[in-house]
Amino acid sequence: MRPVLTISQKLFAMLLTLVLLPPHLALALTPSQVYEQVKDSVVVVKAYDQKGKPVGLGSGVMLPSGDVITNYHVVKSGVRCTVGRGKKVTPATLKGADEDKDLGLLTAHGITAKPARLGRAARLKVGEPVYAVGAPQGLELSLSEGIISQLRGGPPPIIQTTVAISPGSSGGGLFNADGELVGITTFYLKDAQSLNFALPVEWIVQVAGKKIREHPRAESPVAPDPAARPKEGWGDRARALEKAQNWPGMLSHSRRWTKAEPGNELAWWALAFAYGEMGRNREAIEAYREALRLKPDFTPAWYNLGVSYRELGRYQEAIAALREALRLKPDFAYAWHNLGASYGKLGRYQEAIDALREALRLKPDLAVAWYGLAAAYANSGNRSAALEAVKELRRYDPQKAEELFNLIMKQ
Repeated sequence: MRPVLTISQKLFAMLLTLVLLPPHLALALTPSQVYEQVKDSVVVVKAYDQKGKPVGLGSGVMLPSGDVITNYHVVKSGVRCTVGRGKKVTPATLKGADEDKDLGLLTAHGITAKPARLGRAARLKVGEPVYAVGAPQGLELSLSEGIISQLRGGPPPIIQTTVAISPGSSGGGLFNADGELVGITTFYLKDAQSLNFALPVEWIVQVAGKKIREHPRAESPVAPDPAARPKEGWGDRARALEKAQNWPGMLSHSRRWTKAEPGNELAWWALAFAYGEMGRNREAIEAYREALRLKPDFTPAWYNLGVSYRELGRYQEAIAALREALRLKPDFAYAWHNLGASYGKLGRYQEAIDALREALRLKPDLAVAWYGLAAAYANSGNRSAALEAVKELRRYDPQKAEELFNLIMKQ
């Protein structure tokens, strides 16, 4: 049997999957600027029957994973699909689907679309401007403008909007004023004016079977406690479910594990991680807190607790948890990055700059920290320092550097 310590290490190797996207500049883009940012992320999706007859037409959005998300009803009647625009059309395969949520995930080799930046529907507010880009009636790359008129249910909520959504727009993108994808346009009520809806971007997680992020996961710098030894193969099973990215299965397994071994902090850690991967951050927080009650110096739990708070927009609590992680492990570069990002969300730009500089001292190639540093400098009014940070970012992520440079120059 493999050593228990190795099994535990595999659990800990998951922790930095929860590193969030970098904070974006709080600059309100014009509709035309939003369109220019997102137009290359939207494609036309077509489905055909065995005889080649069209049986479905809609829109789709390119994700950071390289897959295309659309409405399931667009493709469910077809035996083959294509994605693309104009004459650049690529065969696509249905990779995953959730019929209840009306979402389908397509994979298409050779597609040239630009991945969309992902936002959070859970952070939207009624009255915010939003923009839909899709192919109504097959008319490619049509822009519609409106506001959030209500948020239904959740979290995350279904988005009700005044944006016009027509047949063919199904599966297209709903974007916020920063050009981030926040929803997938899906249906409208024919007899009711301006009652249009979009599915929250967070639901994509459940279709893809994993979190879709713009940045790869990093290895954990934290070693597990050798004394925390899972028994009866619990850790082996958790490892297998993690490897398969079967988060519902890992959640069910971890629930049984915590009942069998309620005093094992690794069981609570695994439960919290599964909740986090499914976007259920409130429940993740409760489980991380139980792990910390059992082991107060559990650095990865403090870190992921801070990240979960940050995903919910609870930045003060995120800062407190991340500071505790850094008290235990001062050289934790990702914790410094998330601390700086949280300060930035609160408008505390000098503290954000200090934290992000420490992250970069420890890990000079951390692109998300260079992005955050440039944004913090720009928001604090120091344009020259912001452009210097963009210059460094260009070494690691030229596309992000170009986007950020254009935003700074428009200030």
